[in-house]
Amino acid sequence: MGAVAGLLLGAGIVTAWSAWWPRSTSPRPATGWTARAQDELVQAGLHGVSLRTFVGVCLGLGLIVATAAFAVGSGASIAAAFGLIAAAAPTVYVRGRARRRRVELRQVWPDVVDDLTSAVRAGMTLPEALISLSERGPQEVRAELHAFAVDYRASGRFVASLDALKERLADPVADRIVETLRIATDVGGSDLGRMLRTLSEFLRDDLRTRGELEARQSWTVNGARLAVAAPWVVLALMSTRPETAAAFDTPAGVLMLLAGGLTCVVAYLAMMRIGRLAEDPRVLR
Repeated sequence: MGAVAGLLLGAGIVTAWSAWWPRSTSPRPATGWTARAQDELVQAGLHGVSLRTFVGVCLGLGLIVATAAFAVGSGASIAAAFGLIAAAAPTVYVRGRARRRRVELRQVWPDVVDDLTSAVRAGMTLPEALISLSERGPQEVRAELHAFAVDYRASGRFVASLDALKERLADPVADRIVETLRIATDVGGSDLGRMLRTLSEFLRDDLRTRGELEARQSWTVNGARLAVAAPWVVLALMSTRPETAAAFDTPAGVLMLLAGGLTCVVAYLAMMRIGRLAEDPRVLR
């Protein structure tokens, strides 16, 4: 009996102690390049695709293209080069779609904030204001706002529905709007309308400045991309000749491919780094 009583006492002490342990109610958000890559997948419209699945698709596509290039008579080195290019192609495609999506949202966010301000001033509650935007707001965000309306009507939990909306949009401006509405829901306040109007003015000024800069640099960026792609298009045409494939299968040919590929990658990344405009980070994710 003494041993049983001791075990029960020990179990009770451990149970009482464990009640003070910190518990995580949600998984820790991804950070660093993983978070940025996942945000780009969401912005590109690939909501249900995980980062691991996307990497697998890239590797599979590269392997298929390399095998096909080798089968049609290209040398092993040329086939490997085009396999690497094909493996990087989905990343370029996703980043392009995500960039276009960010541009679209950047242009409509001032209108979204203005409509939300008008709805709040008209006496609507915050959930009603967001639900009304799913029907009368800009077309670019109606799908996400409609999903918010479905979530809220099903659960009645405004804050949880806001969190889901923020993850579906994966946009820094959306993060600011969501956190503003969350604070207004938690603590209230009469300055919500003025805060939203200030945010709308700031977004319009940023859109105007960014539009001028992008118009000036667009021709430079497009020219640099064409300069990077041109040598590989020529190589693809030349690789159909057996003597060209044999020449690039030599150590000197492999070295030339590696040097050319490294030069193109470094030059392209440097061009993108120099010409890139600052993007707002998701500090409120």
